[in-house]
Amino acid sequence: SDDGKLSFDEFKAYFADGVLSEEELHELFHTIDTHNTDNLDTEELCDYFAKHLGEYENVLSVLEDLNITILKAMDKTKKDYQEASNLEQFVTRFLLKETLNQLQSLQSSLECAMETTEEQTRQERKGPTKPEVHSIQWPGKLLAQKLQRNNSLSSNNPHSSTGWIEDNSQWVIQINRLQKLIDRLEKKDLKLEPLEEEILEENARSHIMIVQHQMSVIEEKVEEFRLALKQYVGSASAQGGCLHVSIQKLPSNFHFIVYEFWENSNAWNSHLQMNYSKAFQRSNVDFLETPELITTMLVPGKY
Repeated sequence: SDDGKLSFDEFKAYFADGVLSEEELHELFHTIDTHNTDNLDTEELCDYFAKHLGEYENVLSVLEDLNITILKAMDKTKKDYQEASNLEQFVTRFLLKETLNQLQSLQSSLECAMETTEEQTRQERKGPTKPEVHSIQWPGKLLAQKLQRNNSLSSNNPHSSTGWIEDNSQWVIQINRLQKLIDRLEKKDLKLEPLEEEILEENARSHIMIVQHQMSVIEEKVEEFRLALKQYVGSASAQGGCLHVSIQKLPSNFHFIVYEFWENSNAWNSHLQMNYSKAFQRSNVDFLETPELITTMLVPGKY
């Protein structure tokens, strides 16, 4: 609520991971609340996590340095790119693509580690789980979006984004469209069931991965993007773990939504490591006005 502190409800909404019970979250909340105010301030949160960082203290320190370095590089690129020669511009684009590719590879590894640890914990507890929603919106990607919006290489670019992703009405539209897509799939060979009624079996593939890509394309690059997207969808659909792929184009401007349904998170993660997937991500650096927004959701289901 922007009052500089967290109530238990706010704490639970942010830190609940589908593994800890509400009682455990409540116990953790009071452990962190050393001031006994029933609210957590920044100092209490920092003190608690600082004691448990371990090896991740070095990781977070490096990430902070990386953010600063990327900011400096983007600022230099903004100043020098337009005046550079064709060869120098090519080298700059290559370095941007390679940097993005390395960051995405690191992100995929972290996502696999997160899913593995969460799944191991659930199996140990042998209790029912709740579907999880992961918004793949890491600090680096948030930073890249901000840079792309506010520090565009061409400040007079008439096709620059105006914050369409943050528009609540667009979210409502996309949620409704996703629901319609799920309804259609229910009538096919994919059966979705409420988690409360599902009996989990060991090693059962009980969760389907739904992936949503939101992409705002530069007008001059639309035809090239369509060709690259067609090749990507064709390759993804041919993968054994892919259940369904759907493409939608928003009526305004050049915004595309791609929905992918995968048998499980492992199938999705394997797909990310394929050459066709990496090639599509690299090509989007030239095609998109703003960084691609990817959202994933694990839902209970049988197929």
